[in-house]
Amino acid sequence: MKPEFIKEPFQVRPIPKYITAKIRRRDKENCPEQKGPCRFYSYLTAVRRDPVKITVAVKNYKKRWYIKQVAAHGVKSNMCLVKDMEYNYIGMGFRVGWYAEGAQKHKKWFEDGKWYDAKFKYYNPYTVTVNPEYIGRFPEYRYSAYKEFRGVCIINYLRLYEQYPQVEYLVKLGLHNIHDSVTVLKRIAKDKRFCKWLIAHKTEIASQDCYVGAIMQAYIRGKPIKQVQAFAECKKKLDRDNNLRPLKELFGKDRDQRSDLERFFLYLETQDSSPSAYLDYLKACNYLGLDMSLPKNRFPHDFKRWHDIRIDEYHTAKATADENERAELYKQFAAVAQKYMSLQKTKAGKGPFQGYAMVIAASPAELVREGDILHHCVGKMGYDQRMAREESLIFFVRNTSAPDVPFITVEYSPKTKKVLQCYGEKNTKPDDNVMAFINKTWLPYASRTLNKLNQKIAV
Repeated sequence: MKPEFIKEPFQVRPIPKYITAKIRRRDKENCPEQKGPCRFYSYLTAVRRDPVKITVAVKNYKKRWYIKQVAAHGVKSNMCLVKDMEYNYIGMGFRVGWYAEGAQKHKKWFEDGKWYDAKFKYYNPYTVTVNPEYIGRFPEYRYSAYKEFRGVCIINYLRLYEQYPQVEYLVKLGLHNIHDSVTVLKRIAKDKRFCKWLIAHKTEIASQDCYVGAIMQAYIRGKPIKQVQAFAECKKKLDRDNNLRPLKELFGKDRDQRSDLERFFLYLETQDSSPSAYLDYLKACNYLGLDMSLPKNRFPHDFKRWHDIRIDEYHTAKATADENERAELYKQFAAVAQKYMSLQKTKAGKGPFQGYAMVIAASPAELVREGDILHHCVGKMGYDQRMAREESLIFFVRNTSAPDVPFITVEYSPKTKKVLQCYGEKNTKPDDNVMAFINKTWLPYASRTLNKLNQKIAV
């Protein structure tokens, strides 16, 4: 499939019978019921001694099975051929016309049975290639490690191999998650020490979904990949989550503060804490007027201890300042709790979740009791005000055998219908059974109930 073949007359040969049989078998395996929308498969062939991937669509209509060629992608061309298929820019999907085959009643505007050229990156749906061994017929790709390739499109891989032969090095190392990184490929070509470093760390890189930037930083700066990756993930979360903006303002205003930001995340790791816990601590310190530029306030030696101290001090100061507003807060809190009372799930379920119940907090005092017993700050850091404003709702997971004993505290957003936080004693994460109860039993129930409640309010 030469670069100039698009400009010349070109005929895609019919699908060989043995290929049709392979696709038919694979389709029965992937779609046993033989129903639903059209499916895509592909096979490899040769056009002018170059490997080409032919994409086919299959469909069932009135108890018959139909197959047709819809796209052709070659290694040597920057264009592809497409026939009777439309690319949907919004939904990132594809529509295929079946009028000529008798599998639809009306002709679609984009189908006329002719092949047209298009940009390579479009009209290339994800497919299962039924004859990948066909690449072995081309001597120039004998050492391309195509047999070890685990990616999406073998043609894209061979195109990359044409430009960067060192890609086979990554594939043979099992680094499929970064094999198409041009940054890594260029580094391999000029830095033998980097190649040895990849070999030494291949297991760690392959087992994690590492950012390429984190891999390069770990190599250049001589730091553990896990640590650099954790920093990159936390920084990404810090950039995207507006709720954590105070942390970004404190530790990451400028690029030259990178070391301070790294120290912050390393500090959280060594203290076994989280950005949300530090954010509560920071809010308390700011309210109390403490100087956060001082190391003793910025990075206290025992974070959990000083977190609790500052939260208690904040709570005392806030309670004194807000004493006159508490009556109104209790009233609003109770109204919200009553409004969303139907989201509770107190009836015993079936299976492994029958021992749990979900109840809504009825008053700020219940939040204080919950936080005091479980040693977290749900009753001290303004969660009562958030609930009174309906920004988030606080629920308690209880064991049905001890319904009055604090167990797990859940913060839920009625706007996004998602759990924002879920912690047990001393901010520990719940076990798998509790999380399964929350995610599989209560969340779907709460979402349905909330939809009905919103519809009722709208009427």
